[in-house]
Amino acid sequence: MRSSARIDRLPLPVKSSPGFLVNRALTPYMLEAMVMLDDKIDKSVIDAAAEKFGMPMGPIELADQVGLDICLAVGDMLRSKFGDLLPPTPAWLREKVAKGELGRKTGKGFTSGRTARRTRRQPPQRPGKPTDEMIDRLMLPMSNVCVACLREGIVDNADVVDGAMIFGTGYAPFRGGPLNYARTRGVENVAGTLRALAAKFGHRFDPDAGWETFK
Repeated sequence: MRSSARIDRLPLPVKSSPGFLVNRALTPYMLEAMVMLDDKIDKSVIDAAAEKFGMPMGPIELADQVGLDICLAVGDMLRSKFGDLLPPTPAWLREKVAKGELGRKTGKGFTSGRTARRTRRQPPQRPGKPTDEMIDRLMLPMSNVCVACLREGIVDNADVVDGAMIFGTGYAPFRGGPLNYARTRGVENVAGTLRALAAKFGHRFDPDAGWETFK
């Protein structure tokens, strides 16, 4: 507690687990955005979907700031533990990292230099508008991971989970955090939407068993 006060940070008591809470919850958000790029959704629309929900910046811009090498390393580490519960890592992301296109720190990434789709010589498309499905693909996995961490005892209090996500990731504060958002929206609605996304996009969206007892 004293050490965290010295560096002006709030401590988060968590049980040891791959990714702990914040990285484990944020990684599917960022990897799903890259899968959406593979789905030929323009990066500006992906970021706009997150910003429409209330995030301070979209996952594509965030990945550029964090560094694509960091995103890749964390994604690989968590996939080694959680497998297909996480979105697949696109091959082109590995190629970009191998070429040193790591984001803003190298001047080439998503928001500078060629985009992944242009690199693969796909024709540019006129950006569309973010849809509710896009928002759900990005945001609901965060809630799903948070309820899993609560069920597993990684964190023992839902309010602490929400606070950590707001302060640690910039999760839209007016939503009250991923678990409060699920309560407000309705747990049955969230679980049902995750099941629909799983049927359409794959098992990474399967609702965690923790929804059955979450209130």
